[in-house]
Amino acid sequence: MSSKQIKVFLDDDKEALERRKLFQGYDVWVTTPEEAIDLLKKGNVSHISLDHDLGLEPEDRNGYMVAKFIEEAAYNGELARLEWRLHTANPRGRQNMFAALTNADRFWEE
Repeated sequence: MSSKQIKVFLDDDKEALERRKLFQGYDVWVTTPEEAIDLLKKGNVSHISLDHDLGLEPEDRNGYMVAKFIEEAAYNGELARLEWRLHTANPRGRQNMFAALTNADRFWEE
């Protein structure tokens, strides 16, 4: 496990978000759920911000995939507590990710 803690930002539209300055303060930008999960598995992510819709095929390759990974890893004691944020405009996606990450918070508290 690396000691350098990083903040990860998952989104497919870097240009739009740079204009809005949402990426400021993050160390790593990723555009796929697989990239985010690979970083989480390394054990040095202290904060993650998730978008839901990533424009990938199949459509279930989205931010919810990452939120579900975090939830399961927290449940299994395989992931240290981290801070999270959602920056998606998709209401249903936000609701699903919020539920999974809230569960992760509960598992970390147990």
